[in-house]
Amino acid sequence: MLQVITQNLKEYKKDALITPIFMILEVIVDIVIPLMMASIVDHGVEDGNLTHIYVMGGCMIGTAILGLFFGMAGGHFAARGSAGLAKNIRARMYGNIQTFSFANIDKFSTAGLVTRLTTDITNIQNAFQMAIRMGFRAPFSMLFAMIMAFLINARLASIYLVAVAFLAGFIVLLMGSATKYFKATFEKYDELNSSVQENVSSIRVVKAFVREEYEKDKFHRAVSNLYQMFVGAEKKVVLAMPVMMTTVYACILMLSWLGAKMIVTSGQTELTTGQLMNLMTYCMNILMNLMMLSMMFVMLTMSSASLNRVKEVLEEKPDIVNPEDPVMDVKDGSIEFSHVNFSYQAGSEKNVLSDINFTIQPGETIGIMGGTGSSKTSLVNLISRLYDVTDGCVKVGGVDVRKYDLTVLRDEVSVVLQKNVLFSGTILDNLRWGNPDATEEECMRACQLACADEFIEKMPKKYETYIEQGGNNVSGGQKQRLCIARALLKQPKILILDDSTSAVDTATDQKIRKAFATEIPNTTKIIISQRISSLQDADRILVLDDGEVKGFDTHEHLLAGNDIYRDVYEAQTQGSGDFDEKGGEA
Repeated sequence: MLQVITQNLKEYKKDALITPIFMILEVIVDIVIPLMMASIVDHGVEDGNLTHIYVMGGCMIGTAILGLFFGMAGGHFAARGSAGLAKNIRARMYGNIQTFSFANIDKFSTAGLVTRLTTDITNIQNAFQMAIRMGFRAPFSMLFAMIMAFLINARLASIYLVAVAFLAGFIVLLMGSATKYFKATFEKYDELNSSVQENVSSIRVVKAFVREEYEKDKFHRAVSNLYQMFVGAEKKVVLAMPVMMTTVYACILMLSWLGAKMIVTSGQTELTTGQLMNLMTYCMNILMNLMMLSMMFVMLTMSSASLNRVKEVLEEKPDIVNPEDPVMDVKDGSIEFSHVNFSYQAGSEKNVLSDINFTIQPGETIGIMGGTGSSKTSLVNLISRLYDVTDGCVKVGGVDVRKYDLTVLRDEVSVVLQKNVLFSGTILDNLRWGNPDATEEECMRACQLACADEFIEKMPKKYETYIEQGGNNVSGGQKQRLCIARALLKQPKILILDDSTSAVDTATDQKIRKAFATEIPNTTKIIISQRISSLQDADRILVLDDGEVKGFDTHEHLLAGNDIYRDVYEAQTQGSGDFDEKGGEA
């Protein structure tokens, strides 16, 4: 815990170090005030000395104001330090997540990462703030109060020792019982966030199948589980206050009885009335600070569970990193797979891709066809090094992709993924993800190549049209064409379309492919599609089946000599097919 905190405090170390100083000063003030009260009673009230009462009363007011200042200053610096710590941890976590490869991201659920970035870090923030405030205030306050009590009367002060020992034992048992409930709540937070995320992102499907009641019941179960966990923990913690107050009142009764007896029998020589008031004040001070200390330990225990979850993300090392002396230039768009094997998990008995061998020349248009689960996407992910091969090597421009600088490689290998994603912002904002420095004319040209200008020009605000998060206010075909235009703005040497025209009609698909052939002839184009009509004009077509290459040739040669390809072709060309008369969006 300390290592994570010290590494992330950075510029807020001063605030964290100043806070305990103000807390200790506040404690000193709290200890001095009862002494002034005792002086007022013993030398002011009983002696009838009004001057002494006024002087000491004024001193008490001044001391209380000073204590208020120390407390406020401590709270201010503690808030700055803890909020700064949370800010730095969140920034470091988010930055580390951005370096993750797909394999790293696969280890964490989206809901789990959200919980870690929000609830878990908030727990750490609150625990740290309490630690640098109460972690110093409570022990020092108890220590000073105990010393002062023993200096006043050791016999009566020994009552505190018995009370403290009893409460300490009770609190240790209570904490051990309650902590396991608090630890279990974080997994329930993940379930809750997962339920919300899944429902909101798939709300159209939920409504289409009229599953609102089912989703409400699922969410209710997640909330109920979280509720039960907290109730179980609170049932334990709630016992602390009545036991605490019972002990305090028992101590006050003992002090009152024994103290009054001592005052009467000794004629205030062994103990004065003011000193008895002091002892009662210190009694409350000691026991209440013990209670605060116990609550702090409960919170620290809760935050330790949060910290372990945060550390998992902070200490996760990206599987894919730059080499020591990376190649900073991609010569051309040639691609070579040499005896490539790939599996998502190390030591897996079966590879996702097995012994893949083929070569693509710069500027070629290559189609990739295969059934669901044939590992088409896995294959193209290796080209831009979104995953690393298990065996063999993938070369781009004649160089192993593992030798390139990641930014350089991915700038030259533009991928339009199977799941098209648009971000909230204008159409121009989304297009400039491909090239932040692109002019409006360049964006318009990319949209023309992707046939996106057809629908953009019909919108009232055209390229300034606002796109909602996830592109929910445009159709599937429009979204795909915008993503293709965004990829083209990178002006890559290799363009990969991973089933990226599936929501576009065949006529528009043909227009896009024709534009690619005439406008970017030097760019190597890889098109993954289930429709042979989208692939048959390619220079060569790669046929994948169960992670193995079953054919790599032209449309005509595959049709004549490849059973898998011929069966798919015949199935798609028989019947009504998928050939539209005119373009439009799906």
